[in-house]
Amino acid sequence: MLRQTTPPNKSDALLYGREAAFVPLLFGSDINVYSLARAFHESYGLRSTVWGKYATGPCYNSDIINFHTCAQNDRPDRFMEHVQSFARSQGDKIVFLIGCGDNYIRLCSDFLGSYPDNVIAPYPGRELVDLLFHKERFYRLCEERGLAYPKTFVYRPGESAGAAPPFEGPYILKPANPILYWQHPFPGQKKAYRFARIGELERALEKVYAAGYDDSMIVQDFIPGDDTYMRVMTGYANRKGRVELMALGHVLLEEHTPQGIGNHAVIINEYDEALAMELKNFLEVIGFTGFFNFDLKYDQRDGKMKVLELNVRQGRSNYYVTGAGHNLAEYLVNDYILNQPAAFTIAREKYLWSVVPRSVMFSYIRPQIYREEMRALIMEGRINNPLNYAADRNFKRRLSLFKSQLGHIYKYRKYLGNSVRAAQAPAASVYPRTPGEK
Repeated sequence: MLRQTTPPNKSDALLYGREAAFVPLLFGSDINVYSLARAFHESYGLRSTVWGKYATGPCYNSDIINFHTCAQNDRPDRFMEHVQSFARSQGDKIVFLIGCGDNYIRLCSDFLGSYPDNVIAPYPGRELVDLLFHKERFYRLCEERGLAYPKTFVYRPGESAGAAPPFEGPYILKPANPILYWQHPFPGQKKAYRFARIGELERALEKVYAAGYDDSMIVQDFIPGDDTYMRVMTGYANRKGRVELMALGHVLLEEHTPQGIGNHAVIINEYDEALAMELKNFLEVIGFTGFFNFDLKYDQRDGKMKVLELNVRQGRSNYYVTGAGHNLAEYLVNDYILNQPAAFTIAREKYLWSVVPRSVMFSYIRPQIYREEMRALIMEGRINNPLNYAADRNFKRRLSLFKSQLGHIYKYRKYLGNSVRAAQAPAASVYPRTPGEK
């Protein structure tokens, strides 16, 4: 529900509705985009302008979004054409330029210093973005700064032929340069791979490089444990590089389609002060600014939380933060429009975020302790699918969402098997909570 659509007094008109002194311009079309557009609409009554590649997805036919399509959206010339044209059309209004995918983040960063005067792109400079984007360089930075990450072997074409990882399988394989990797498609291409044996790993590497990808690949030790061992830390660092918000999400279920592996499907907010402070210090030391999103996994073998990656953006599950009472759009507005730095906050409120039907949640989330926690939050009304927004009533969009929800049921059956068998719950002690988690 909209908290406020009419400003309480004349001065507040600069923040609300058509009279607001700023407008959001978002690039992408997935759940990430819609969640942020919803955050702007909830707090400020604003319709976001969105550029997506195709007329599909949760942003299409939305009542809270002005949606435009361009198949060459992520070409530098077309990207800047869209930004400049929109900025000119807004007169003196501030334009918040927000990318919602790695390709768009790279573009947002590349053109810093070249935008019209009324455009704000809240991102670090290109040097830092490139450092964090490239996983080989990022893990080197983690090593330097003392952040725990999985055992890692870097495979470089031409250098690593015949070399084997210095650890036993199972192995995780993923590209060091995801943007370049997806520019060279091949049959069976996945976001990440898991292999039990070295031979499987070698055959996958052959396919990757045969497709034309020529950067390094990351081979990592598989950290044991199902989806419930995953965590996500989302937050915001202001334009002076000071972290204002940290919000930890305990992932209970992920997607399992080939190209959706690792995408979050169900999250419960949790609190871990030690982890939040460790990641906060890392970000402030490297001078990070803007939204961030850490993917982590708890390693029961040594009791440590291991960093898998750092996204230079809010993640697709970002509404788990807004839904718990920390609207991400407000952090941008307070920082750049009102010039009001926020006190550092670690989110504490419990909230259940889900983009799949409840039948899927309770069929595939195994430990009973989490199923009971989900039931309690549902009973309290502390649950939300960010795509189901009461203010967004377009019938075509709602019909599309309904079909998408049915599609989740089919996909989980296909990739995870029989739901009854999957739901058999092991003892809760097999799924320990992390130290400091409450």
